[in-house]
Amino acid sequence: MYPSTPPAAGRDAWSDDPPPGAAGPPHGPGRRGYPADPGPAAREGDPGHEPDDDAEFEDEIEIVPVRRRLSAAIAGFAVLVGVGLILGAQTSGPGARIPFAVVVFGVQVLFVLAWTMATRPPALPWVAGVAVAVAAAADLLAVTRQEAGLSPLLLVAIGGAVLAVLGQLVRRADRARLTESVGATLLVTFGVMALGTLLVLSRVPAGTQAIFVVATAAAVALLVARVTDAVFLWPRLAPQVPRGAAGVVAGAMCGTLASAVLGSYLVSFTPASGAVIGLVAAGAAVLTDLGAGYAEAGRQMAGDPPTLWLARHLQGPLGGFALAAPVAYAMTVLYL
Repeated sequence: MYPSTPPAAGRDAWSDDPPPGAAGPPHGPGRRGYPADPGPAAREGDPGHEPDDDAEFEDEIEIVPVRRRLSAAIAGFAVLVGVGLILGAQTSGPGARIPFAVVVFGVQVLFVLAWTMATRPPALPWVAGVAVAVAAAADLLAVTRQEAGLSPLLLVAIGGAVLAVLGQLVRRADRARLTESVGATLLVTFGVMALGTLLVLSRVPAGTQAIFVVATAAAVALLVARVTDAVFLWPRLAPQVPRGAAGVVAGAMCGTLASAVLGSYLVSFTPASGAVIGLVAAGAAVLTDLGAGYAEAGRQMAGDPPTLWLARHLQGPLGGFALAAPVAYAMTVLYL
């Protein structure tokens, strides 16, 4: 019989099993070609290791800084556009509609340049040229026709949109992007038509006063919203959009208040009617301005190339006035 020996003393030196009591592989060099455990700190840097989803999401979000001077400059631009439309409407009359048409056409050209450079549809020069032609034709019809109406402007906008889309079908590269750019093309062509409704509104009874009220409400709303964002950006609506809810709400309220005050002095208005029309116009202006900021942030997150910075920042106020114009016409015809 062989004498019994302790397990530790009689252990084979070449055995692959760990000694009794060992909890796991050591952190030192591996044995018999097996790599050592690198530890939790090294495992986090391993390409095969999946990091925390929340941490990765936080790293991907880029918070856009607030540029206070830029917000104030955009507010000043909105005021200039509103003052130009108000003064142009005051000079409009049965025998003097051309000056106001020139003012509206200038705003339409700015709208085309800003929105085409921001959205960058296929065949951009062609789309911009067609939109400018639509603006000129719509203004000419609005000024020269015996009876004021929106149907000729609508037909011109539809024809211009079809012509712009057909021009995008010529090149193969433009055809590949046609589906995703139809919305931008329609927006540009119908946007200039919407601004042309101001000329039709100036020929309607009480239309000049309605333009005064609506343009004031939109300008005040955009001014207050942008200045509030410059000094008090709270609560922030999105990390990628430097806009706050306080500015949007305050702008709509101040625009409504301004239109109500004007309604108490104008003959064809009352404070209540001025407040109603001003509320709709101011709300449309600030929400369009806000939506333009979200659209630009979406394009940047999608990886689109950056556009001209001036066009990016002017498209919001110009879009606000473009939407407020047909709203003013509808409210004047249906409400007053």
